[in-house]
Amino acid sequence: MVNDDAGRLPSFKTEPGHPALVEIPVETIDDACAWLQAHREELRAGLDEHGAVFLRGLPVRSAEDFARVRDAVITERAQYRENATPRSHFGADVYSSTDLPPAQSIRPHNENSYTLTFPGLLLFCCLIAPEEGGATPVTDVRKVRQAIPAALLDRFREHGWALVRNYREDFGLGWTTAFASEDPADVAKYCQANLIAHEWDEDGGLRTVQRRSALITHPRTGQEVWFNHAVFWNEWSLEPEVREIMSEALGGSGNFPYHTVLGTGEPLDEADVRVIDEAYRAATVRESWRPGDVMIVDNILAAHGREAFKGDRKILVAMGDPVALADCRPTVQPLAGFAG
Repeated sequence: MVNDDAGRLPSFKTEPGHPALVEIPVETIDDACAWLQAHREELRAGLDEHGAVFLRGLPVRSAEDFARVRDAVITERAQYRENATPRSHFGADVYSSTDLPPAQSIRPHNENSYTLTFPGLLLFCCLIAPEEGGATPVTDVRKVRQAIPAALLDRFREHGWALVRNYREDFGLGWTTAFASEDPADVAKYCQANLIAHEWDEDGGLRTVQRRSALITHPRTGQEVWFNHAVFWNEWSLEPEVREIMSEALGGSGNFPYHTVLGTGEPLDEADVRVIDEAYRAATVRESWRPGDVMIVDNILAAHGREAFKGDRKILVAMGDPVALADCRPTVQPLAGFAG
């Protein structure tokens, strides 16, 4: 049974440096799903205000439990597109948050900001909490936008950003993994339908270029947000040693597995990347995981990342309520390739 009044949403607990948190003492997964369905609109309102809501006290013990929680919160499942990180699939559209090494931290980003349709909601769940570190920090990208100097923001507003991907087996993901196909014709069809310029080299390697808007407007709240991977995959976001090694091995940043520039193809200055990176840092909050915790993230209002960690860690993710870029008033229209 639910220990709190089932007709009342417990208040959102807000503390500096932490996401909004709601404690939900329930005994069974059936109770949890019933509670979440009953309070879906209140939780949605909390997301509109805070961007992310941490739920504590849910009896989530397995991927199956988490899938039920996900379906109690969302109205439609969303799919991963143009995969960019290794993940494990646990069935029912539930995945590991990432399979990257524990020592590697992950910068804040909005999931699938480079696709034409992206998840509106993300749900994260903790089955095993790490011994040290390993939080999934969230960043209010409304605040990021406000902190970026006007002149720099206007450049992105006018030109957007562009993502260049060089699909390799030795660095990053190969195209067969990214596009979940071994047929080049499938890749070509996908790229043509999704406004992505693509070309094959003589060895069968693939290079893609897509321009996207760096600023979009949330279709529910009407707020403009900073929504892109421009800093996440930029060369100046790499550690100097890593950047030097990759540059020597691959012949320059344009050949990196992931490379970002302005929508015109103009490189980003290191100083500009540092300014935007600091805006992310200032707008980021975090909560240490406990087993059973679930965090709901509005993928347009908040970016998410991962801290390095020690010990075992099992954080699952599921996505829902897909949103079309066309419904978000992009400041530039998506293009296959750079803007002329």
